[in-house]
Amino acid sequence: MQSQRIILSQRQQLKLSPQMYQSLELLAMPILDLQAKIRDEIEKNPALDLSSSTDISYDRYNKATQTNEYDFFENSSDPGYVRKASHIDNNAKQQFMEGALYRTESLQQHLLDQLRLFPLTEERIAIGELIISNLDSNGFHQVDPYSLLPEGTDESTARTMINIIQRFDPPGICVKDFTESLILQCELDDSTHELSEQIIKEYLESVKRGKLDLIAKELQTSIDEVEEAISFIKTLNPFPGSLFSHLETQYVIPDLVITRIEEKLTMRLNTDQIPSLSIDAEFEHILEDDVASASKETEKYVQKALKDANWLINSIQMRNATLHKVGAALIKFQFDFFIQGPKYLRPLTLKDIAEEVSVHETTISRISNAKYIQTDFGIFPIKYFFTNAVAGKSDDGKSISKIGVKEVIREIIEGYTGKKKLSDQKISDLLKEREISVARRTVAKYRKELNIDSSFHRNS
Repeated sequence: MQSQRIILSQRQQLKLSPQMYQSLELLAMPILDLQAKIRDEIEKNPALDLSSSTDISYDRYNKATQTNEYDFFENSSDPGYVRKASHIDNNAKQQFMEGALYRTESLQQHLLDQLRLFPLTEERIAIGELIISNLDSNGFHQVDPYSLLPEGTDESTARTMINIIQRFDPPGICVKDFTESLILQCELDDSTHELSEQIIKEYLESVKRGKLDLIAKELQTSIDEVEEAISFIKTLNPFPGSLFSHLETQYVIPDLVITRIEEKLTMRLNTDQIPSLSIDAEFEHILEDDVASASKETEKYVQKALKDANWLINSIQMRNATLHKVGAALIKFQFDFFIQGPKYLRPLTLKDIAEEVSVHETTISRISNAKYIQTDFGIFPIKYFFTNAVAGKSDDGKSISKIGVKEVIREIIEGYTGKKKLSDQKISDLLKEREISVARRTVAKYRKELNIDSSFHRNS
């Protein structure tokens, strides 16, 4: 029989406090998320206050919306704008809002509206709604529509509803894929070229490869007829449902701005987009003014609110300071990039920056997450500047990165003027002449990542 006994053991374990976790969370936040976080904290914590110097004043906005006295258009870029009387202002604003705000119509809603115009039984309408709900953003079946039918439903009824929906606008929906969509559009269009449907069914790959003579030979027709059929096919939409796809535009706000002025680089932290926080002076002195009547619960609540507010302010300051140090280190290591462009991006690792900034690699990884730098050559994610080395050297004799090699490949292809097409092997040979050792398969991989077609499909 086993005996039970108490054993004491000692071990080291790191536990993150809620404040430490919040600090790490803020470190990884891009500007938009940080703005939302600050807004939430201001609503929850009465000890926080927005400094009057900030450009983002929630108090000003709140008062404006309550009094309706703030003119949202008084700083408009429209030179023809003239401020009107307040009662006219309100009417104009109301008309503007009613005209500007709208809800985009989805593909499903567009099809359901057409379905309800048909004199159908409740059963058929229900099946039609089920079929429509199964369509993806392109208008294609996500799963086999017959597998969705309730038990006991006649498949012929579903087939009838599919045929009805296929006649709805936009043409070419309620099919399996883009090939079936193109065929359906040909069937629905009276002006379809007689060869178009057959070319779609059997020769799309030959069309892509430009083998029009082969198509003409096998169809026993002229190349002109094939070209006319292909011209008609090009008027069709292979993904008809995409006309109703309204994706919200995601805007990128750079956290750092690094620009060149003459031969010097300047860096600015984009703090304009981050509300400046401070401790509310009135809240800070609550206990001092009413120390006698304050209960322990009140004292505990006030102290916790002040502690949390100070921690948040310090965490944001630490985030900004670390980001500034990382930006300065990137300027040191990637100076050639900021002066001359992506071709001169040097090999760089998280460890290099971590040693320069004197922090752990995980900190650099967090601070680089979803953050961007605005440069003279565009806006790039911070992680773009970390890239592996490739065997060889750039034009200036320095080591070259994977991204640098890609830019050299792009430069070679775009600058090529020879009559014979430039193969991946030839590009590899030209890179070796520049002392850059890259295999043919690697060239093909980089070319695909650059969205450049193979020599078979290119003009050069």
